[in-house]
Amino acid sequence: QVQLTESGGGMVQAGASLRLSCSASGRSFIDYSRDVMGWYRQPPGKERQFVAAISGDGTTTRYSRKARFTVSRNNDRNTVYLQMINLQPEDTAVYFCVKGRRSDSVIIDTPDTIEVWGEGTQVTVSQ
Repeated sequence: QVQLTESGGGMVQAGASLRLSCSASGRSFIDYSRDVMGWYRQPPGKERQFVAAISGDGTTTRYSRKARFTVSRNNDRNTVYLQMINLQPEDTAVYFCVKGRRSDSVIIDTPDTIEVWGEGTQVTVSQ
């Protein structure tokens, strides 16, 4: 069973940047290279929201908010990243790394399309 471990969260001021990382264990290089991976977030008191997704080979991406977030991956390291720039207080949330159920679609906008969730990493942005 694949396990996802996020890192890179923290407390920052508005305008700062952060890069989140997600390491996948229990998955071979070949299998991981086929997995659609992505990020969700859950702001305080709200439901989980889709943020970004990336195909197994990294050539296809999908975003809910492209302007400030960029998803990427390094399959040699079984790791997916979320680069966030110009963070704002409304970006405060727990950020979750996810693995999609299907390997042929980056449309993982709803929780029922997610097979594996990480435990999450907190990002707090102050004014």
